[in-house]
Amino acid sequence: MVAHPGSARAARTARRLSPPRPALVEAHADGTPRRINRQGVGIVREEWRVVDRWWTEEPVHRRYFDVVLETGENAVVYRDDDAGSWFTQRA
Repeated sequence: MVAHPGSARAARTARRLSPPRPALVEAHADGTPRRINRQGVGIVREEWRVVDRWWTEEPVHRRYFDVVLETGENAVVYRDDDAGSWFTQRA
């Protein structure tokens, strides 16, 4: 769920994140996406890593990218380092 914590309005406006969907990504040598689902990447606005649940049998190791495609559309993609696969996910 996504919401601003601690507000009464947040309880009314909270929504579930959409499930991740597989993405076709062509990456540069440094791992940054060049094309996503056959659309060129214009700008990589932000990049971050998520390392979580390392203490479990299903740890999470992901590298996220917030990008603007050449069409002007915003997209967030991540590479699941354990699976070696790319995914998109929208709020």
